Amino acid sequence: MFRPLSAALLSLLLLSGCAHQAVAPVAAPAPVAVMDLPNLGVVKTQLLAYHDSGAYDRDLARVAAEAGAWVTARAATLPAGSRPALVLDIDETSLSNWPQMKVNDFGYIKAGGCDLERGPCGAPAWEMMGQAAVIAPTLAVFRQARAAGVAVFFVTGRPEGERDATARNLAAAGYEGWAGLVLKGAGAHGQSAATYKAAERAKIEAQGYIIIANMGDQDSDLAGGHAERTFKLANPFYFIP
Repeated sequence: MFRPLSAALLSLLLLSGCAHQAVAPVAAPAPVAVMDLPNLGVVKTQLLAYHDSGAYDRDLARVAAEAGAWVTARAATLPAGSRPALVLDIDETSLSNWPQMKVNDFGYIKAGGCDLERGPCGAPAWEMMGQAAVIAPTLAVFRQARAAGVAVFFVTGRPEGERDATARNLAAAGYEGWAGLVLKGAGAHGQSAATYKAAERAKIEAQGYIIIANMGDQDSDLAGGHAERTFKLANPFYFIP
């Protein structure tokens, strides 16, 4: 005789059937991209090693030798009466700020005094001291240019108020007989280095000069034209747009 299933047994059978149903797979989460950036402390150690090992000086000398050879050769090809010119940046091109950079642990100190033993050393105070050492390969290019009858102009982002201190520092470093020293005046305030320097080179050209070479340590020293050739010196220590 047929007997109805109890409610408990019916529930058990239903649950058993559900256990054998296929379960849709769960998609694994998408991998998260991680930027493996270099550690700042490690980078600073590498910068010190690059400078102190002599590799930095060798890189400067290599580019400067190319620039000097070009300036001498190009000047010799110009017609009589031409006014060839060489444009040089100052900081980390003609003069070295290494003591200031090192004591500041590669930071930029915008104001304040300069303590070269313990730090910090403010940039304006350091520049006004006029103690930046010569970058010898650049001085060699400068002297080659002068010997070839090429006028040399310094175009720097230093402010106009530092003119006297900068001129003294250049002279003490051995730069003698340059044609012009261009510093950043109030009218160029707010301009990028690239914009300001390109405009100043255009002014030099407007005086009748042919800028046969422009040498600097930043891309912004060289951007914007107004030079036949550009020469980029190594500088992994800081960046100026």
